Amino acid sequence: MFCLRGLSLLSRRAVQFRPFSCEPLITQMQNCTDEEQVFDLIERSPAMLSEPQVGCAFNMLWQFQKQKTNLEKNIEFVRNHPQFLTLCKATANHIQAMGDDTLVDVLYSIRQFGVESHHPLVEALVTEAWKRLERFDTNVLSIFSTCLADQHLYFSPLMGKIADIVNRNLETIQDLRALSVLMVSISSIISHCFQERLMNKTELLFDGVDSSKVNNARRILLFLRNVKCSYYPLLERCNKVFIGSMSSLDLETVCRIFSLYQTLQFHSFEFTEVARRRLVEMIPWSSGHPASFVRLFTTLGPVAGPEIRKQLKSTMLLMSEELTGQQVLTVLIAMEDMESRNAHLIKKIASVLYKHLDTYRSIELLKITQALSCLHFQNKELFMKLRELILSHLEASVMPSEICILVSALSMLPSSRLDQTALSRIEAILPQCDFKELSDIVVSLLRWIQNDHTCLAGPARQQLNLLRKLDHWGHHRLQQSTSLDLLWEELKALKGEWLQESLVEESVAALEHFVDEIDGTNVAKIASFLSKTNYLSTVILDRIASVVVQQIEKIHPFSIPATILPFSVLNYDPPQRDEFLGACVQCLNSYKEDLLKKMFTIKFLARLDSQLETLPSSLSARVQFRLMELNRAVCLECPEFQTPWFHDRFCQEHYNKDVGVMTGAQQQIYKMLAEILGGHRCVKASTLSPYYHTVDFECILDKRKKPLPYGSHSLTPGKSPGIYWESNTSRVESRLPPESERIALEFLDVRAFCSNIPHLKGKSAMKKRHLEILGYRVIQVPYVDWNSMALSTQDARMDYLRQHIFGAGKS
Repeated sequence: MFCLRGLSLLSRRAVQFRPFSCEPLITQMQNCTDEEQVFDLIERSPAMLSEPQVGCAFNMLWQFQKQKTNLEKNIEFVRNHPQFLTLCKATANHIQAMGDDTLVDVLYSIRQFGVESHHPLVEALVTEAWKRLERFDTNVLSIFSTCLADQHLYFSPLMGKIADIVNRNLETIQDLRALSVLMVSISSIISHCFQERLMNKTELLFDGVDSSKVNNARRILLFLRNVKCSYYPLLERCNKVFIGSMSSLDLETVCRIFSLYQTLQFHSFEFTEVARRRLVEMIPWSSGHPASFVRLFTTLGPVAGPEIRKQLKSTMLLMSEELTGQQVLTVLIAMEDMESRNAHLIKKIASVLYKHLDTYRSIELLKITQALSCLHFQNKELFMKLRELILSHLEASVMPSEICILVSALSMLPSSRLDQTALSRIEAILPQCDFKELSDIVVSLLRWIQNDHTCLAGPARQQLNLLRKLDHWGHHRLQQSTSLDLLWEELKALKGEWLQESLVEESVAALEHFVDEIDGTNVAKIASFLSKTNYLSTVILDRIASVVVQQIEKIHPFSIPATILPFSVLNYDPPQRDEFLGACVQCLNSYKEDLLKKMFTIKFLARLDSQLETLPSSLSARVQFRLMELNRAVCLECPEFQTPWFHDRFCQEHYNKDVGVMTGAQQQIYKMLAEILGGHRCVKASTLSPYYHTVDFECILDKRKKPLPYGSHSLTPGKSPGIYWESNTSRVESRLPPESERIALEFLDVRAFCSNIPHLKGKSAMKKRHLEILGYRVIQVPYVDWNSMALSTQDARMDYLRQHIFGAGKS
């Protein structure tokens, strides 16, 4: 083999041979067309290479690599070439004589060729650069910071020194390329105040950037991801750059942008549309390269239409056997995002995955378990192997984060039970867990309790004890926070039943303690959290309203919906109600009437329909339902806008799917109403109003307060009778006899009220308002009243219903 390689090199040099030129060596290097010619010149050089020649040689070698695709690069060949070692030796002799630019450029090139950080030459170059740090210009400093970041020295004193230099000289920096590189490198060690200064400076420099500077925009996204900040002004500027440069972007760049957007939770349908067209163009050539096609599949699949998805899946099925362990995992996660129901492809991917199960890390085992569960895949052998691997990792792991990951994976397995191994590992790490880890453990534990219907008294007692310990450590973590920023890092991980049942009061109290720290930069996320709690805190809501009025210029229009949401959900008007709502509408650059009219134009709705096609089905359905609710509210509350009602078919399809089951309280009320009103023919249960509000119970009284019977129907206790359809949903009330009234009686359970006080939430209040507009007399029966001591007997409840239906004096 070595003989053949030697003959090959000899023959190549014979072809390329020329007498050593009298031209300067640097000029000869600059005229080379590949690495072999550069190495040939180094070998035939009669003297030791000078400092400029060393710099030129490294620069040429790296330029050749940059011109190649990932498949064509031959970095290992260059690094192992004998003359590369010669070049490194020459470099070591000239380190102190090198100019700043050459020194850092050589270090950068050596690192790009994979020379280890502990190599003596790399250490010598870094040490020399450290000595010169204060005199480096911005460009050289940015390249050096990249070299340090490449060595994972994010938290080193040297990186801290670079951050200090940037902080002192920020006002004088005018090169966005260098600044964006520095921002990414120092992002792990900067303060929140410094972070804001960097973003503001970047905004000022961005307007002068040519639209082709995609790398600058990409680095800004990396910075925002690293500091976990979705700063919309910069995101929108970067988005315009990407859209304008889409035709020149390669597959890798488009995929990275999609990934960064997903992490930052930034959604641009305009970018998605142009990127989708660009990726579709790449399907033919990527189909012959598994690595490239996997990248294409995972990025394009979730946003593609039905036909393109079908094409992608067919191609993936053909090449599935060629996939590596990491590639097949990536495909599986993409299929989860696509909500794939292609049983043949799922089974094929699972069979390939099974071959690589032993190679996956803990986090990857969690992703596999979650994806297979979402895809409804069933294979006893595969899940048994997964369980063995997860338990094996769990017994060996000592890291709290890894143990939480494995516990989550274990709880997702079919027919999984909380065994003693998992229980002991959880209890051992609780004092070390942060809020996210504690929250994940609670979710896993509740999943076990919910799924394990055969749980014995002993294990059940252990699970309850563990829940109490989780509550204790959750409270402990809340009490440790010393600022709103630190508190938010904890609170943002809270979710589900744990927040609602155990920590909501303490969480809100902690927020109230730091209420003065709420400002225009964090108001939206605090408001969003409060919406999830269902906890009415007038202190926080009043502060949010005040911040919006005073600092509206700091709040991006994208943040307005989240900021308004808790006021709507919790049915609360702040003292500055008019100023607050006015500032929010002004931030959207529109008046209420103009905004609503735009939303219900054919052009807007057509665009919305096209964008909904790219969303997961659950999210798409949620958006459509919200649009229906908005359409209904505008039709009923703003008739002067003359907005058409166009959701009849949608509502009929939606409400025809679920008949529902009455709760115990509703069954009691239904029987009592039938007795009070004179039989089941005089009361309707689970009916629909015009514009499709569901009504628990409905009856009609004539002008003498006598119940009027409906058509013949019967109802089995405990079951909803289904939906009563009316031919004209907008004018049902017109068919009532003269002077009669239609009554809607609603039982309000705990979900209709705030979690801390019996204050009616916005959805129930709006429903009552709508029903009254439609001509109903609305009677709301709060669960607090129904379950009170005053109504502890059937007679008392009967009198309560009579009083509300007929008024005083009716027996």
